[in-house]
Amino acid sequence: MTPAQLDEIRLAHRSKVGEAFSSVDPLQRLDRLAILHAANGKWFGPRPFDHIATPEQAVADFWAPLVRAIPDLERREDISLAGTWRDGVWVAVTGHYQGNFLESWLGVAPSKGVVRLRFGEFSRLESGRVVEQYTIVDLPDFLRQNGLWPLAPSLGVADLVPGPREHDGLLRGAYDPAESARSMQLVEAMVAGLMRYDRVSLDSMEQWKFWSEHFTWYGPAGIGTCRGQEHYRRVHQRPFLKAFPDRVGGDHKCRIAEGRYVASTGWPSIRATHAGGGFMGLPATGRKITMRVMDFWKREGGLLDENWVFIDLLDLLHQMDFDVLGRLREAGRLTADS
Repeated sequence: MTPAQLDEIRLAHRSKVGEAFSSVDPLQRLDRLAILHAANGKWFGPRPFDHIATPEQAVADFWAPLVRAIPDLERREDISLAGTWRDGVWVAVTGHYQGNFLESWLGVAPSKGVVRLRFGEFSRLESGRVVEQYTIVDLPDFLRQNGLWPLAPSLGVADLVPGPREHDGLLRGAYDPAESARSMQLVEAMVAGLMRYDRVSLDSMEQWKFWSEHFTWYGPAGIGTCRGQEHYRRVHQRPFLKAFPDRVGGDHKCRIAEGRYVASTGWPSIRATHAGGGFMGLPATGRKITMRVMDFWKREGGLLDENWVFIDLLDLLHQMDFDVLGRLREAGRLTADS
């Protein structure tokens, strides 16, 4: 597929999604969200929405309650890119939803003020319709914003995650395939370095070869944002690799590059044993786990400079014998019917 064709597909999809969220009528908004999807489409979401299998269920069980809770819900995209993966055409988007939280959602009492829901979304398209979609929303951060943090403090900064420094993530125009290939090659070399971890020294991965001096890594709430190699090691790499020293790649659904941006997701992306303690303040369980992960990278020159990361942490923690929403419910901090 040519760069011009990808540009047309990306912009058309963005326009249709934008039209859905431009409606002030909640029912019309839900109808427009529904028709974005093909009749035989599939939808994959984070825990506790991972029972959902079809777009119809997603509208009924995810979107309708969310729009009821946040009637003025708006979608703000920070990065949007398109590409082909295994003969499929994909659009990957990250940003956040925001609006006034006026009715309960997930059993959380409404704040009556603004909340933001950071999201990552990968959509495979056929004839302009979504036939397969993967979504992660940073639900731990939603809990944090509403004073319901049930975990140890994040080692990194937990706050609103910004978009790209240059505000150029909403791609427009046809991009040079050589630039896209350069971005993809850099990400794949970096990932290959991660897989060379010798379980002794972080230096074995030689990550300094792939990242700028002051790169920023935007992790989910529970891990947080960090900047530069030493901060990244302290906030994420050391506790993560202590907890999951045998981690390996999983079932990648999409990895695309366009211009200086790369996006990837796996469902799951990682398989590992929870062999060590300390990650998010929790002891080791010895259990086999999987992780649903999304990454968005930006290349600056010959190095990676920014990385937006999503992990379905409620699903991961549940596998580690920590039911976040269940614990809050037992503590009487959520409504009984959540």
